[in-house]
Amino acid sequence: MPEKQQTEESPTLQQRAEDRPRRRQARGERRIAQLLEAAASVFCRSGYTGASTNAIAREAGVSPGTLYQFFPNKEAIAVGLSDQLLEHWAQSHGQALTPENIGLPLDRMLDAILDPLIAFNVENPAFAVLMHGPDTPGAIIEEIGTVHCTLLARVEEMIATRLPDMPSEQRTRTANMTLHLFKAGLTLIMSHEGAERAAYVAELKTVMHRYLEPLLEGGLPAGR
Repeated sequence: MPEKQQTEESPTLQQRAEDRPRRRQARGERRIAQLLEAAASVFCRSGYTGASTNAIAREAGVSPGTLYQFFPNKEAIAVGLSDQLLEHWAQSHGQALTPENIGLPLDRMLDAILDPLIAFNVENPAFAVLMHGPDTPGAIIEEIGTVHCTLLARVEEMIATRLPDMPSEQRTRTANMTLHLFKAGLTLIMSHEGAERAAYVAELKTVMHRYLEPLLEGGLPAGR
C-alpha cells in the first residue's frame, strides 16, 4: 500500500523524461535572451564591426564556448538581435499608427504617433546601430527595406485617410518626405540626452507640424 501511494504521488519515469527537454528548452531560451541583451550593449558601445563574440560572452558572463552553443558567429547574433528588435518595433508601429490616432487633430496625432516610436528607439539604442549602421550585415539590410516599405505604406494610408483626393504620386512624395523628416529628427534625438533630447523631440514635432498642417488641414496640394 505505501508503495502504491508513492507511485501515485510521484512523477512517473515518462513524466520526468518529458519534463527534462522542457527545462532544457527554458534554460536555452533564457541563455539566448541573456546573450542578445549582452550583444545589444556591446554593439551600442563598439558598433557592429568593433564588437566581437569574446566581448559579447564577457558582457553576458559566460565563456565563448557557451556562446557558440547558441550562435555560430557574430553575424548570427546580430541577426537574432535584429529579429527580436524588429518584432518589438512592429508592436510599437502598430500601437502608434492606429485609425484612432490618425483621426486626431494634427498636434495630438503627432504626439500619439511619434512618442511611442521615439520611446522605442530610446529604449533600444541597438536598433539604430543595427538598422542604420554603415557595417550592417546583408541579412539585416533586407529586413530594413521591409521595415521602410511597411512604414511608408502606413504613412501613405494615413495621408489617404485625411486627403482621399490627393493624387497617388503626391501622396507617395509627401509620405517619403514625412518619413525622412522623422528619421533625420530621430538621429538628433538619439545623439542627445535629458532636457536637450526633449528639446529636439519638440523641434521634430514642430517641423513635422509645419510641413503637414498646410496639407492635412489646409488642403493645399503638395509641391505647390
